[in-house]
Amino acid sequence: MARQQGDVDELFDVKNHFYIGNYQQCITEAQKVKPSSSDVALERDVFLYRAYIAQRKFRVVLDEINNSSPVNLQPLKLLAEYFATPGKRDAILNELDKNSGNFGDNHNGMIVAATIYYHEKNLESALRVLHSAENLECMALTLQIYLKMDRLDLARKELKAMQEKDDDATLTQLAQAWVNISSGGDKLQDAYYIFQEMIDKHSSTSMLLNGQATCFIGQAKYEEAETALQESLDKDSNNPDTLINMIVLSQHMGKPPEVANRYLSQLKDSNLEHPFVKEYLQKEIEFQRLKNQYSLSA
Repeated sequence: MARQQGDVDELFDVKNHFYIGNYQQCITEAQKVKPSSSDVALERDVFLYRAYIAQRKFRVVLDEINNSSPVNLQPLKLLAEYFATPGKRDAILNELDKNSGNFGDNHNGMIVAATIYYHEKNLESALRVLHSAENLECMALTLQIYLKMDRLDLARKELKAMQEKDDDATLTQLAQAWVNISSGGDKLQDAYYIFQEMIDKHSSTSMLLNGQATCFIGQAKYEEAETALQESLDKDSNNPDTLINMIVLSQHMGKPPEVANRYLSQLKDSNLEHPFVKEYLQKEIEFQRLKNQYSLSA
């Protein structure tokens, strides 16, 4: 696939803005690109629509990608449908189960399928889809899944493979930071420096600021964490990761219960489908059931 004009990746800025969570800038840069080939144009469109999905602007994707759109764009319509219409998720999962081994070299299809399985907490199926994929983004997603499974050993092996493939890539640097956070201890400071370098090089985003806040919380630097999270809230007041970290931080700092409760209410209001919210609501139901059971037997 032709991705470069001369020695410069035409989509370098588009990709990097997407990877660090600067989705609006990713869209802006994608719309500025004048691709040198149809392959570059297609890859640009992939990142453009993925950025819209990340912003929860699912209707843009559903309206613009149709049956006559290129094969590489079709998985993105599926991903938008998955997030936009919870009632269709069983049918989407059945379709994925039938086709998960038929992606060939379509790494975009692999990423979409693995992302859906990840949100369904079916990590084994996600890994099966990504198995032996050599695309750097597939490798980064594999590493994230290993960390989710508490398999730091496997995540480190995947990181080494990414470093051998492209040590300077933004994704590889981010993967190094994720592994450092999971390792804890002195590695938390190393992770902080990676996020700071990316902020200096590109711009601060909710993703990078939450990464720094996680490092600060792990080091019990709560005031620094609060500063980073407040900056993240200023950028996106409904970012779920920021709100969750604010809930955790409020408890660490011994703030009144109503402070954490406000963030929790905001999280429920703006991100009802987020895994954290769904698990929390299940716990509330279970707690109420046990409370009623105890009241009846008392």
